[in-house]
Amino acid sequence: MLARISSPAIIAGFLVVLLGGCVTTGPGGRQVDLDKARETHVQLGLRYLQSGGDNREMARHHFQEALKLGKKDPQAHHGLALLYQADGEIAVAESHFKKALRYDRSFSMGRVNYGAFLYQQERYQEARDQFLTASEDLTYNRRSYALANLGRAELRLHNLDGAESAFKKALALSSDLPVALLELAELKFEKQDYTQAKHYLDRFSEKSRQIPQSLWLGIRIEKIFGNRDKERSYALALKNLFPYSAETLKYQQMMAENEQQ
Repeated sequence: MLARISSPAIIAGFLVVLLGGCVTTGPGGRQVDLDKARETHVQLGLRYLQSGGDNREMARHHFQEALKLGKKDPQAHHGLALLYQADGEIAVAESHFKKALRYDRSFSMGRVNYGAFLYQQERYQEARDQFLTASEDLTYNRRSYALANLGRAELRLHNLDGAESAFKKALALSSDLPVALLELAELKFEKQDYTQAKHYLDRFSEKSRQIPQSLWLGIRIEKIFGNRDKERSYALALKNLFPYSAETLKYQQMMAENEQQ
């Protein structure tokens, strides 16, 4: 793992040293150095990409330099895919996602990010297929997130049982995963299993900061159970913390309908 480097001059100097090391002797020595240089370019590209702003061009430079050292490097194509996605260049981003997975079919992180890309494009069946494949990789250290994303895609495809199964598997791997807890709470509410809905929402609230979706669900659950104090508490938090959210508007509409009855 490289130490965090913030100065472009230091980074450039580091790369000169590393790339200069490609002239080693011995069987296979040069290839090892090229691999290290390519990996360094990718890691620096990702750091520049994560820092945002004007650093995108530096990120692009490093990913392209990595591809000069190995045109089939899946990590470099993945980095360019993320960069072009951020730039709004959808077709170019997808082409790099596909190349990354073509050159490394076991690249589960790239597959999850491609699935997220497809999900954003409302291509839910394709996204579901990517998440499913990644979730079946037992060596992937973020498998719980792949499963949670699979659950969300299943919801979009109206497969409630498949979604519930995916969310529960995600929680088996990561018991406090917020997205899985909240989505399960919503799913149980839709199925009118209000006790389980409250159970999952309470688990979410213990570990995570409230968001409009969780507060609005809390209002509806406590209304079902007739707990007026807790319902008002959720409503007050929703109005104060997220006054312009879609959930606040839904709450106001619900209150207006109740007044008319």
